[in-house]
Amino acid sequence: MAEVIALSGTKKGVISIEKIDEPYGPGSHSVASIGINLKGDADNPEWKVHIPFDNVEDVIKALQAL
Repeated sequence: MAEVIALSGTKKGVISIEKIDEPYGPGSHSVASIGINLKGDADNPEWKVHIPFDNVEDVIKALQAL
């Protein structure tokens, strides 16, 4: 189940965040998937990024430094 956050500055936009196991096939490492949909459809992001869990803390630190 994805965590869904309202996308600031839009009428219906959402940010969806979820864990995906083996996103690139058997044996691949889990990722945090962050998607954006401007129409409010959290299950079908128009843009997305996969961040390996080993990089999540560094990405958070970099975002907080902005």
